[in-house]
Amino acid sequence: MSGTSSERISALWQTRYRTTAPETLPDNAVLDLLLSHHSVRAYLPDALPEGTLEAGVAAASSAATSSNLQVWSVVAVENPETRARLAELCGGQKHIEVAPLFLAWIVDLSRLERIAGRAGTGHEALDYEEIFLMATLDTGIAAQNAVTAFESLGLGTVYIGGLRNHPEEVARLLSLPPRSVAVVGLCVGQPDPAAQNGHKPRLGQDVVLHRERYSTENEAAGIAAYDRIADDYQKEQGLTSRAWSETVASRVDSFKGLSGRHVMRTVLHKLGFPLR
Repeated sequence: MSGTSSERISALWQTRYRTTAPETLPDNAVLDLLLSHHSVRAYLPDALPEGTLEAGVAAASSAATSSNLQVWSVVAVENPETRARLAELCGGQKHIEVAPLFLAWIVDLSRLERIAGRAGTGHEALDYEEIFLMATLDTGIAAQNAVTAFESLGLGTVYIGGLRNHPEEVARLLSLPPRSVAVVGLCVGQPDPAAQNGHKPRLGQDVVLHRERYSTENEAAGIAAYDRIADDYQKEQGLTSRAWSETVASRVDSFKGLSGRHVMRTVLHKLGFPLR
């Protein structure tokens, strides 16, 4: 996109929502970067510049963390054979093999257990759902900080939820200790310029933004409008026409839409999370 910075911000808003941007929309480089985000699934195999990984992890470490507990870790995978195995475990996603860097983001309560052991204290709190929920949230916040850093360097990224398809196998492959689990993956690399990467529209703010109290008053109309917008995007990308609301309703209709992850609680117990 070209033009003045304010024109670019307005154009990015239009791309994201397919509506006219507010005249009072702030204009700065960070907002520009965030509104420009899109998932990249076509990469060049070129190695990343030296220091790229460390810069991304520094950005992740700079994210908020509850009570400064710092309950996440990240495993950087560059070995082609390991990435090929991860691609298989994640449902055959070829971009995991092609992108030169794959990051497995880990909810890591094992480190706190070891710290407690060295201090000679107990670690009962690690058994409860609250700390697992908190750790999952912190891990996601850290990962998103890294995404923003990578994209500021001109790189592309895509999250890989399929890393949860076979969490026990992933844990073995990455040598994860008990009380740790890979919750999401991330491909990082140079986008293939020959591939088209659309900026997928999102639900309008009339659906997701609530002022003072949660309200569903305009939800049905807002979702109907988004169905039309999302379907237009599908057609523009040469994809099958579909209504977004019907697609997501189908996804949650049965546990089969979870791609085998309906057993996650049982698996987490096996990986050392009692979840009391």
